[in-house]
Amino acid sequence: MSRRWRSVEVDHVVRGQNVMSNEWFARPVLFVTDLDRSVDFYLKQLGFTQAWRYEEEGKAWVAQVDRQGCELILSSQWPDKVGKGLMFISLDLGVLDALRAELEGRGVDVKDGNWGYRLMVVADPDGNELYFPYPANESNLSLQTG
Repeated sequence: MSRRWRSVEVDHVVRGQNVMSNEWFARPVLFVTDLDRSVDFYLKQLGFTQAWRYEEEGKAWVAQVDRQGCELILSSQWPDKVGKGLMFISLDLGVLDALRAELEGRGVDVKDGNWGYRLMVVADPDGNELYFPYPANESNLSLQTG
């Protein structure tokens, strides 16, 4: 868990307040079939680190992976939701180009996509997708109009 989130939780509990923080902190939950396999993919293929994991009776159920401010929760608790996740992650063009080269160098299946504009798309082993939009420019506009 990030320090920022812990301090917000502690402040909230210690002061006994029942008010919402003025800083929102959101993490998506991506549902997976095999938590260990998914954590391994996010760590070894996508360059994330594991922040925490929850195990019960020797079985891992939930884990959080992080990379440079992007925090994802992976859960194997609801099989009917597996592979239905989609998350947009916005990066500056230079960072996005460097990330693409890094991921392709690790053997990740990086695809091009379109959501009315150009995307870089990465799917995890269960089919959850990470969409990285390219910044809008004239070449992207031609994709939308022509």
